[in-house]
Amino acid sequence: MNAYEVNFDGLVGPTHNYGGLSYGNVASQSNSQAVSNPREAAKQGLAKMKALKDMGFQQGVLAPQERPDVGTLRALGFTGSDAQVIEKAAKEAMPLLVACSSASSMWTANAATVSPSADTADGKVHFTAANLNCKFHRSIEHPVTSRILGAMFANEQHFAHHAALPAVGQFGDEGAANHTRFCNGYGNPGVEFFVFGRSAFDPRYPAPQRYPARQTLEACQAVARLHGLNDAGVVYAQQNPAVIDQGVFHNDVIAVGNAELLFYHEEAFLDTDKTLDELRNKLAVVGGQFTHLCVPSSAVSVQDAVKSYLFNSQLLCRADGRMMLVVPDECRQNASVWAYLQEQTSGNGPIAEVKVFDLKQSMQNGGGPACLRLRVALNEQELAAVNPKVLMNDQLHDTLVAWVDKHYRDRLSETDLADPQLLIECRTALDELTQILGLGSVYPFQRV
Repeated sequence: MNAYEVNFDGLVGPTHNYGGLSYGNVASQSNSQAVSNPREAAKQGLAKMKALKDMGFQQGVLAPQERPDVGTLRALGFTGSDAQVIEKAAKEAMPLLVACSSASSMWTANAATVSPSADTADGKVHFTAANLNCKFHRSIEHPVTSRILGAMFANEQHFAHHAALPAVGQFGDEGAANHTRFCNGYGNPGVEFFVFGRSAFDPRYPAPQRYPARQTLEACQAVARLHGLNDAGVVYAQQNPAVIDQGVFHNDVIAVGNAELLFYHEEAFLDTDKTLDELRNKLAVVGGQFTHLCVPSSAVSVQDAVKSYLFNSQLLCRADGRMMLVVPDECRQNASVWAYLQEQTSGNGPIAEVKVFDLKQSMQNGGGPACLRLRVALNEQELAAVNPKVLMNDQLHDTLVAWVDKHYRDRLSETDLADPQLLIECRTALDELTQILGLGSVYPFQRV
């Protein structure tokens, strides 16, 4: 039976703005207070989805969240009508309104951790929504994320869904941004690679000093248990604390893997040799041949990797078995990064070609191509069981572009978040979107 890696990209929401909310994310903080263009951001993302679908890759779309999140503001003590809640929050606690208006669910790599049926004890595809409890503006996402994923992958014969882990620091979980799967075929058993920044209970693991380590070892282990993974098919590795302190807030900012290849920076992991050996040995047991491509610091510094988002790229398998790397235009603008990529594609290495996309709106908010997508490995039966309305095709692309043009603003500043009309615009847009994507009533305003 054939199997595929399907990329479900997050659709950028109508309140896309540069709030600078993510401490430790250099791009997010450096563009704080700039004026955003939600319409352009959404259309840039849709263009990438359409292009990859046209190249023959399986592609889907994941809906954004309702923002501003009036329910959270009410839980924090703001009262009155929806308009009054927004008005009071803007007047008394603007940072809270900014946080509750974030369109950060566009970073779909943080939506959940996914284990394919070939790896799980019950033979189902398992989803665990990430609690994202390191950042307040993201910690409020997982209830709606779970409902959206449940509407997309609703067939209980094939899909199993788990609630987010306890929302405490000891179980900080950032989803697929710290998870990679290696295999010699998407339908075959593989090795699931969990990267953590710190341990909550074991002091032997060093922690970063400047920026927070968002993913814990204990969260990784809990997800593996929930998904029914065999210890022989799991590898845990610690991220290098020194690179976290340089702005590498997730592993997907410093490494990316696919099939049998790990593409990573020399300084990515705390114990690189041990990590590579374990991946190689465990993948060999299930019939895979692990390969790795290390980018030395002498070729690309950590700073240039973070600035260009070289590793926050999509590593995709071509029909000939070699890889295509999908990168943001910032990689082309960085001399050392572009020189390295040109060198790689000129030889017979694993990366055969590089595709460049203009994702400036999302890049300025701290995420590149890999942040925008959630990878789900599915066999033919499972793919047929997915809600077909969320799978990309020419008609859906054109419909969503028209939907964006109809509902999105082309300019949004922090002061615009205080406009109650923005909430009405967002709800109107999302109500229509749930019909386009066949999601049902997944948003709070639809469930009253």
